[in-house]
Amino acid sequence: MSSGPTTAASSVQDGPRSSKGARTRARLLEAAKEIFEETGFLNARISDIADRAGLSHGSFYHYFESKEQIFREVAAIVDEQLGAPLDEVVLAPATGLSPYARLREGVRLNFETYREQARIMGIIEQVSRYDEPVGAMMLGRHRQYSRQVADSIRELQRRGLADKSLNPEVAAAGIGALTGRFAELWLVQGAIDCTMDTAVDQVTKLIVNALGIAE
Repeated sequence: MSSGPTTAASSVQDGPRSSKGARTRARLLEAAKEIFEETGFLNARISDIADRAGLSHGSFYHYFESKEQIFREVAAIVDEQLGAPLDEVVLAPATGLSPYARLREGVRLNFETYREQARIMGIIEQVSRYDEPVGAMMLGRHRQYSRQVADSIRELQRRGLADKSLNPEVAAAGIGALTGRFAELWLVQGAIDCTMDTAVDQVTKLIVNALGIAE
């Protein structure tokens, strides 16, 4: 086992360069996600990941240095997917939708993605509390999200479409905390019993009411 990380320094660079290497790497990431969802991070084994991907144990180290590294990459992929509704709908420069409709669509897409990834998100949330790189990644995403939403709030305020007394940075952080924590309580912990339509409608109303945006 000790030779794995040592050989990875050079091998990791070579694997993904070819299309075959990229496909193999993607298989490992998908297999790792499945194993983490099934067993959790601490009980997951590299041999199980390799077996699920149809590879030998040693082949794993051509692409990843450790279980920690592949988990962090899985977490980054899921994190990017969760951020897509913000980039593609809420902050899109020209969607033809009203601010209310854009927010509602963004909330819906975010919750739908979170629901699809709920099992791995529960693991990511746990690991982020003791793995510094995963925690830093999630904090970085939150900060990026908050900056983008704050800029959007400023634009709405400039156009007279949002409450001008709000501090954009504080409001953006609050919106991020609301949507993120609500999704975790609802879709991971099962602490909230409601339909997707109810969740989208209620959370959207909370946001637009807080920002002073007309429906």
